[in-house]
Amino acid sequence: HITCREQSFDQSPPQENGVIQTTQDQHSSISPPSSTVSRAPDDEPFSTYFEEKVPIPEDVTQMFSFRKLWAFTGPGFLMSIAYLDPGNIESDLQSGAKAGFKLLWVLLGATIIGLLLQRLAARLGVVTGMHLAEVCNRQYPTVPRIILWLMVELAIIGSDMQEVIGCAIAFNLLSVGRIPLWGGVLITIIDTFVFLFLDKYGLRKLEAFFGFLITIMAVSFGYEYVMVRPDQGELLKGMFLPYCEGCGPAQMEQAVGIVGAVIMPHNIYLHSALVKSRSIDRGNKKEVKEANKYYFIESTIALFISFLINVFVVAVFAEAFYEKTNIEVNAMCNASDSPHTDLFPLDNSRLQVDIYKGGVVLGCFFGPVALYIWAIGILAAGQSSTMTGTYSGQFVMEGFLNLRWSRFARVLLTRSIAIFPTLLVAIFQDVQHLTGMNDFLNVLQSMQLPFALIPILTFTSLTSIMNDFANGLVWKIGGGVVILVVCAINMHFVVVYVTSLRSVALYVLAGFLCIAYLCFVGYLVWHCLIALGVSCLDVSCLASRMLTGHNDIYLLKDMDSDTMVERLEEHVGGVVINSDTVRS
Repeated sequence: HITCREQSFDQSPPQENGVIQTTQDQHSSISPPSSTVSRAPDDEPFSTYFEEKVPIPEDVTQMFSFRKLWAFTGPGFLMSIAYLDPGNIESDLQSGAKAGFKLLWVLLGATIIGLLLQRLAARLGVVTGMHLAEVCNRQYPTVPRIILWLMVELAIIGSDMQEVIGCAIAFNLLSVGRIPLWGGVLITIIDTFVFLFLDKYGLRKLEAFFGFLITIMAVSFGYEYVMVRPDQGELLKGMFLPYCEGCGPAQMEQAVGIVGAVIMPHNIYLHSALVKSRSIDRGNKKEVKEANKYYFIESTIALFISFLINVFVVAVFAEAFYEKTNIEVNAMCNASDSPHTDLFPLDNSRLQVDIYKGGVVLGCFFGPVALYIWAIGILAAGQSSTMTGTYSGQFVMEGFLNLRWSRFARVLLTRSIAIFPTLLVAIFQDVQHLTGMNDFLNVLQSMQLPFALIPILTFTSLTSIMNDFANGLVWKIGGGVVILVVCAINMHFVVVYVTSLRSVALYVLAGFLCIAYLCFVGYLVWHCLIALGVSCLDVSCLASRMLTGHNDIYLLKDMDSDTMVERLEEHVGGVVINSDTVRS
């Protein structure tokens, strides 16, 4: 964090791959920090599973090249898996069962907003050569940085718990109850370690495996879609007509839940790191611009596919189970000799579904094949999400703390934290309590959203970090409005959940936590507004701004001194400042 207090700057120009760069050919004003762990001189800082760099083919004759698009394909699809995790699938099926096709436009809007936010994350990684956690480590003071790290870790652990729950339920359904829920929870420990060794076979093979899991989800949920044959007219109406006729509080809460489930905070950190896996010369402005273009195209394709899969799930439950009552479902399950009839009481209340009941009702109405295919899709969603969650955790820990852990140690820590409470519920409670944890976990992740969205807008708006690729006025205003709306929607979701607890003690605790939470969010917003150009808020640097007219100087850190002198001279308006004055 840079204020107008005394700062120390590096005395030598930055180096990349052992070659000294000059200011003129360095398009990123900050260089990756040195790890506190010793390594060979040629090792890349913060290398996790990037043991190799995917080369980009040379093709100067074409404005668009499918060969180059294929070379850049991979990070966007890994990122899109967060849009297909068990929490999203459960949100989709509940949306269809509660509101029919009426909330598809919310799903479309949330996906588009997610794409715009992922674009910012990818640009940060491409332009600076560092991911969001590394930039936060460089630019925020120690205490806010540690708090930020803890909040993101909470989001990752919450997501991990949802994925454990989804996998455990899938194993239970596939085994017709022979594998208990606690057994499924334990299996997820083993299979995660097995899958994580896949990256030893090469980055492209790992990306291909994730593509295979996405294909399994598309085929599984697509089969359910074809079998149910939803009304295409109602589907298109719900997708493109932003209106919810006859919707009440339950439908409105579900709409808020869709936004919270789709936009995941740790996914912003993940995507900014994944784009580092391609061989890009950041000293070449044309290559950086080209990489940004192809990454955006790839992310658009990946999120379009994830959107279609989510639509499949919403449409299946909207067509088959919207406005169905428990007694109707009970009768169908009895007729099909389902062993799960007792899940649906003999009353006329509306059907309430989750990922477990969703598979059961599909089996009752469309046969056991539908149930097993549903379980396979849920298993693929859980397995793919838990692997990307592990990578997110590794990037976040290394970036914020300069701490390098092996994948084994990282998985052991986060998976142990995620599994312990999940295992207790699976052993001592029933499946309703296990799936009910998803509501709490969605609230937990909703609360963490500002800790990803505010920093990404802050840093991509600073010319000191992004240079020519900093956000323009439209992106600054649009990004600020989008983040404000998303955070407000998710805070409403949190308030609704807390008020439903009906406990005075919990209200008091929530009140104290809310004050601390809002203070820290306010701190991040303050810095973000300064980065967006609201210079009157930066009281500590008022004198420097009057001299230089440079609004983002408060966040400059660890730049080389020559670059700093050159930038200040550009803004002084003819008055040359001595370099010693700059350093002091």
